[in-house]
Amino acid sequence: MTTRFFATSALSSLGLLFAPTPATAQQDGNERAAESNDIAEEDGAQIVVNGVRQAYRGNFALREIPQSIDVIDTETLVENNIVRLNDALDLNASVARQNTLGGLWDSFAIRGFAGDENIPTGYLVNGFNGGRGFGGERDTAGIERIEVLKGPAAALLGRGEPGGTVNLVTKQARIGDTFGTFGVQFGSFDRLRSEADLNLAVTSGLSVRLIGYIEGGDTFRDTVEEYRWGFLPSVGLAIGPDTRITYDLEKTRVEVPFDRGIVVLNGDFETVPRNRYLGEPGDGDHIARAEGHSLRIQHDFNGSWSLLLGGSIRDTLLTGLSSDPDLSGSRQKLFRDGRSLARERRSRLYDSEQKVIRGELSGQFETGPFSHRILIGADHDVFDNYQQFGRRRPPALSTNPSDAASYVIDIFDPVYGRFVPPTPLPNNDRLDRQTSTGVFVQDQIELTDRLQIRLGARYDDFTLRTENYITGINSERKDNRVSPQFGVVYEVADPVTLYAAYSEGFRANIGTDVTGRIFDPEASRSIEAGAKLVLLNGALTGTFTVYQLDKDNVLASDINNPGFSVAIGEARSRGVELDMNGRLPGGFDLLLSYAYVDATSRSRVLDPNFSFVIEPGDPLINIPDHSFNAQVSKTFQLGTREAKLGGGVQYVSDRLGATGTDFYLPAHTLVRLFGEIELLEDVTLFGTVANLFDEHWYANSYSQLWVQPGAPRTATIGFRANF
Repeated sequence: MTTRFFATSALSSLGLLFAPTPATAQQDGNERAAESNDIAEEDGAQIVVNGVRQAYRGNFALREIPQSIDVIDTETLVENNIVRLNDALDLNASVARQNTLGGLWDSFAIRGFAGDENIPTGYLVNGFNGGRGFGGERDTAGIERIEVLKGPAAALLGRGEPGGTVNLVTKQARIGDTFGTFGVQFGSFDRLRSEADLNLAVTSGLSVRLIGYIEGGDTFRDTVEEYRWGFLPSVGLAIGPDTRITYDLEKTRVEVPFDRGIVVLNGDFETVPRNRYLGEPGDGDHIARAEGHSLRIQHDFNGSWSLLLGGSIRDTLLTGLSSDPDLSGSRQKLFRDGRSLARERRSRLYDSEQKVIRGELSGQFETGPFSHRILIGADHDVFDNYQQFGRRRPPALSTNPSDAASYVIDIFDPVYGRFVPPTPLPNNDRLDRQTSTGVFVQDQIELTDRLQIRLGARYDDFTLRTENYITGINSERKDNRVSPQFGVVYEVADPVTLYAAYSEGFRANIGTDVTGRIFDPEASRSIEAGAKLVLLNGALTGTFTVYQLDKDNVLASDINNPGFSVAIGEARSRGVELDMNGRLPGGFDLLLSYAYVDATSRSRVLDPNFSFVIEPGDPLINIPDHSFNAQVSKTFQLGTREAKLGGGVQYVSDRLGATGTDFYLPAHTLVRLFGEIELLEDVTLFGTVANLFDEHWYANSYSQLWVQPGAPRTATIGFRANF
């Protein structure tokens, strides 16, 4: 880590010599999806090239969409110094943290539903599926904004969770412009990070945007150090005023030890300190790599019709060894003596490849007195998910095993490297291939100046094939599904728009049970209604929503057979949401998000993980009933320099920490402060403090022996410069 630290320092120093930094194009989330325009010069005359349209969106202002959509923009990310996607999503109360595989992938639930526990939570990148691989936690470098698309979108996107979808809109090369940004920051636990963003106008119609970051340092967890870097360039080519080609590259690497967190005995969250690492440093790092390519072509036929074509391919690889607490009561010595934690040794080689091609035609026309905005498209998606997983478990307690055989660690006085680590044995060696083809159509009809209705449907045909290289069992399932949607939008008055929507959806369940049987797809039904508000002459906007989601064929991980799943039946989520953002009188910027979520099981089943019975009405794991986030900031003059000061608070109520038990993670309230001041023209000093009052909090858990503690008070100071 020392070598990496000095390498990072050298990069930081070099960047400061040249002093480039960000000048990013801010986009109003209420504008239509056509995005901002790029300006270019051709033959001495100015031409306008439409910015890159977002896939599946069409040409709509947010207030016209019968769906709740929240936008976290780059300014919010920068002022809070948020560098991880999971941290960014904390700003929206409808999103709850889930089990992140020892901090090695993104996992979250929207409106109470999380999806498949055995793979990362899926998200979109510029409309392409991009989150299902094993490339480590997503960094926010290169992200222009994060769109939280609440409610089911299967009628357009296909294969989505009914709770919602996250779409990451990346920073694109801006045609005909040259600007740059550079930043370096120093944080608690000897963390050092550098970022750079440089947009170069190569010719009047060709621009290249180079974005990169490198970060290294310790963490608040004993013996756990982290190193990561990423290179995220974008190339934009304007062919006249009507056609734009965009190419994006993603190249990232994360190196960090696997970390299951702490143990909690008899409900005592002070069983061990929050910094105690109970794995084995000798296992080394898990390494997560990702490489992605995407190409999009947008052509505007005229002011009414536009064609968007694109393709992407993304490869990820996760490898490493770990020593994890065994969860079985029949093998776990800790449940006998209260200090000897029996561990199992695990090995992972997770490899994925996702290929997507898609196209859509959007436009508008009139039939008599009615105006139509239509979206027609198709996509084809192939996802290969290979998992080679090995483990060696401790013997059953009935055999009176030695400490060496149980590979124990003393939770109160850990001695690392005490025993020779056992060699994992093959447990799972399987390839899942999901192939999906979909066709969708959506028509939003303006019946009057105030009333619009939306009709749409998507047809999907998919095949899931599983090849188990240990058992020799190959399984295949084919299915097809139509997902309809219906919505209505009514503008009561300029400040208030009411909407309602009904939608059906599905998500193919990847993988099999331990016998090789492929599960039925998850099927969902959703209804929601709400009001969209525009207040203070447009300075403040908000959305209030009530909803109910029902889902069938829900799966859970099979704890006795890692990598496999079991069916647990039906689940339901219903709740209330309020999101507001904008500017208050006096120049105060406000961000507010509240969610009440009642997410429960609707079936009576024997839970496979811990052999407890799940009853209808039992809560889903890691889903709080109440979540709240609020933030206020103000920009002001300090002498002749501009400055900003702000703060925020996040509240998360208690939530179930282990399925089928009465183990709950306690509620927490976190306070953060941030500020910045312009030292010189285009040079800014900034600082942040997270968890100001050093509260003990817990991000998520899977069982009492796998509890992820949240970070203590953490401070950061840094510089940004731009030209």
